Amino acid sequence: ALGIKLNRIVLIGAWLVGWGATFVPMMKRILAKVLAAAMVLVIIAATAQLLIVIGYEMSPAEFPFLVDELETVLGQVLELLIAIEVLENITAYLKDHHIQVELVLATAITALARKIIVMPEPTAAVDKPLLVISLGVACLALCAAYWLVQRSRARIRSSSR
Repeated sequence: ALGIKLNRIVLIGAWLVGWGATFVPMMKRILAKVLAAAMVLVIIAATAQLLIVIGYEMSPAEFPFLVDELETVLGQVLELLIAIEVLENITAYLKDHHIQVELVLATAITALARKIIVMPEPTAAVDKPLLVISLGVACLALCAAYWLVQRSRARIRSSSR
């Protein structure tokens, strides 16, 4: 009786492992596709918002063009580029089933560049130098990481030839 119970437990365990091996990747693919669809909607909405802002700023009542809203428009353009890069990350993951470090680093560098270009006003005058230094250090770290990934990929390519 004990042997039959153990066989049933082993069979149930094997079934659960097999089910998990197919269910988890399937759910990851479904979630990634839902996320990609959501990102497409975000990109469409951001593009529409950007076009509305530019159209409003180009109206004859708002002359000279984009003087006051230039930072806002640049910020929105860069946000749109970041959203497109995130969508590229998702589609690359769906195609290759692994995360592309180069693309993630490029997205992070773009996001950091947006933060630097459209720098928020610090709450205190003392915070501004610290903010600039921290953004500079983050920029150097991300660029160094990107350079290292590029360099390692170049070495791998040259050694495989």
